[in-house]
Formats: sequence, C-alpha cells, structure tokens
Amino acid sequence: MAARKTTARRKATVPQSAKCGPCNGTGEVARTVRVGRKQRPVGQQTGICLACLGSGEASTD
Repeated sequence: MAARKTTARRKATVPQSAKCGPCNGTGEVARTVRVGRKQRPVGQQTGICLACLGSGEASTD
C-alpha cells in the first residue's frame, strides 16, 4: 500500500482593510489649540478623525 500524503493546512486569510490616510489607522488626529486675540498656539489636543469617523479604516467611497 502506498504512503498517504498529508495535505498542507492553509490559514484562513481575512482581507485587510486599508488604513485611513489622515490618522494612519488610529482614528484620532491632533489639532492645534489657539488662544488669544493674536491666535497664538499653546498646545494640541486629540480629536476624532472626520475622514473615517474614528474607525481607522479608509472609506470605500
């Protein structure tokens, strides 16, 4: 009787979605905070990315 060959197991591949450009897939973007009459920058705060609405995935539209 001939030896039986074992079949190679294949991993199930999940299609990777593209990362959002403005936030690099994090879902958050940094915005400069400006104060005063001369609008001088004092720091940054993070906010939700409006391109992907915080999901981190690029839209298909």
